[in-house]
Amino acid sequence: MIGEHIMILSCQNVWKAFGENEILKNASFHIEDYEKAAIVGINGAGKSTLIKIIVGELSADQGGVTFARDKAVGYLAQHQGLHTDRTIYEELLSVKQYLIDLEERIRTTELSMKQAKGQALADLMEQYTRFTHQFEQENGYAYKSEVTGVLKGLGFMEEDFSKSVSTLSGGQKTRVALGKLLLQQPDLIILDEPTNHLDMASIAWLETYLLNYKGAVILVSHDRYFLDKIAGKIIEIEQGNVTSFSGNYSDYAKKKEVLRISQMNAYLNQQKEIRHQEEVIEKLKSFNREKSIKRAESREKMLSKIEVLDKPVAVKDDMNFTLTPRIISGNDVLQIDELAKAYGSLSLFSHVSFEIKRGEHVAIIGKNGTGKTTLLKILNGLETQDAGTIRLGTNVEIGYYDQEHHVLHEDKTLFDEISDAYPSMTNTEIRNTLAAFLFTKDDVFKRIKDLSGGEKGRVSLAKLMLSNANFLILDEPTNHLDITSKEILEHALNHYEGTLLYVSHDRYFINKTASRILDLENGNFANYIGNYDYYLEKHGEASSFSASFTASSKVDRIPEPVSETKADWQEQKKLQAEKRKRENRIQKIEQEIEAAENRQTELESELSDPVNGTNAAKLQEISKEQEILSQKLAALLEEWEMLLE
Repeated sequence: MIGEHIMILSCQNVWKAFGENEILKNASFHIEDYEKAAIVGINGAGKSTLIKIIVGELSADQGGVTFARDKAVGYLAQHQGLHTDRTIYEELLSVKQYLIDLEERIRTTELSMKQAKGQALADLMEQYTRFTHQFEQENGYAYKSEVTGVLKGLGFMEEDFSKSVSTLSGGQKTRVALGKLLLQQPDLIILDEPTNHLDMASIAWLETYLLNYKGAVILVSHDRYFLDKIAGKIIEIEQGNVTSFSGNYSDYAKKKEVLRISQMNAYLNQQKEIRHQEEVIEKLKSFNREKSIKRAESREKMLSKIEVLDKPVAVKDDMNFTLTPRIISGNDVLQIDELAKAYGSLSLFSHVSFEIKRGEHVAIIGKNGTGKTTLLKILNGLETQDAGTIRLGTNVEIGYYDQEHHVLHEDKTLFDEISDAYPSMTNTEIRNTLAAFLFTKDDVFKRIKDLSGGEKGRVSLAKLMLSNANFLILDEPTNHLDITSKEILEHALNHYEGTLLYVSHDRYFINKTASRILDLENGNFANYIGNYDYYLEKHGEASSFSASFTASSKVDRIPEPVSETKADWQEQKKLQAEKRKRENRIQKIEQEIEAAENRQTELESELSDPVNGTNAAKLQEISKEQEILSQKLAALLEEWEMLLE
């Protein structure tokens, strides 16, 4: 089937709940042939649940998923365990078994042809032609180099090829599973967090591979740079609702921000109007006149018919923190000279020298296994160097965030973790701090060992915030954080006045927060003064590789407001003067209403006074004044309501 608009997958009105918790509400979207789509949402939004429903691992409560006929689907879960005694190379080669069998049949046919004559030979030749044509069609002559190319692309060295899969770490097994899936070339590839176990070079290779892939792709990923490169459609899950946006992640972020602002404005305006109407109703009732009470009742009726808007989810406002150094360090923060580290015969780095000045934001990048984390551990005294010196500047206080979260105590509760480290904090302060990192109510009594990776990350960040350090050393700070949490962390780091040194393979994060990059390659550091796009440009990788991202990566930076012109200022003054005039008039009317009502009460007393009972002229005079007052009050009420509106 050829054509860009053939639907390969349709998700229709899917509902899914776990107990009372509705994860998906009436979710509908579709994926077309060759389309590259990404599913995004905060941790716990239901991304993996939706994927499991698509691949049939979970059933929907209502609705369903339909695939186009004769289409193969391949799925890579986050933790893909492989149980086999085969080597890495054999495991990937097994995908091409049908070609190995076909090759064997071609060889057998060739040998048979040497012995055959007449019709038997003609039949064998026809069979041989058919087999070789199929072999060519299936790219048979290149399958071994295809396997090798995928293995190298995913970061395996030739010396790794012969390693048994059973001896590999979980992350390496996931890479092998990813390699197998790519070689199978299904019509639709579904990948859940595929970049988690890859270094930068492998992620860049996978981007190119998926971009040129001749099938459809669905990704779940928190890697925004990766999403910017690949995705042409973003499927968002928010509070159980599923919405599709065309474009890459940056396009989505821009549209989402506009949408969020407009929804928030509509909500705030409606709330303001409701409060205003309630005040008017209360005031009308306080006048305690038949007409004003009727008007109040009429307004109450209108108010009850309003369809009240829900407050939009402003997730960014939920987790909010600032990092503030307690004291300012000296200008020279860190000086490293001739540093070296090896494990046995494996030399990680040698003759490493660099310095960091106050206020710098430095990112360390490099392939997996080059020694980036080890360097941070040496700086924090968790490992010892083999040679070289490390000098910290005056008044330097380090705050360390490690990806294994060694700064946390597994058996403590979240509450105790904070209170033991900061005994002077009150219970309320501890709860408020944990709430800033999305831990509320009974969450604070969870044990550290029962938390997910993302939750542990948030607790470590909370301790980091409280530390008042002026030199932050962070190891993979965005691992396990969802996109929203990453954006909050970026915001905090960009406003941090201290010094920052971190290891990360999150290119979007580096682009946002680094002013300098140290690239650890072949045991030495290369220095780049700029962010990740600058590094790519100078590192000699094709600048076109980053051009599309560079163009779109700036969309979510909100421009500074333009200074008001004189004309604007004069207009503002005029509006303020009118507002003051209106407020004064409202106040004056309310005083007049009060005076008129007081006079009404006096007149009623005069009417019931026996002295005036026989004085017809006096009674007429009172009655006339009452009528005038009544008309005056009606006019005042009308003007008062009009001014309030």
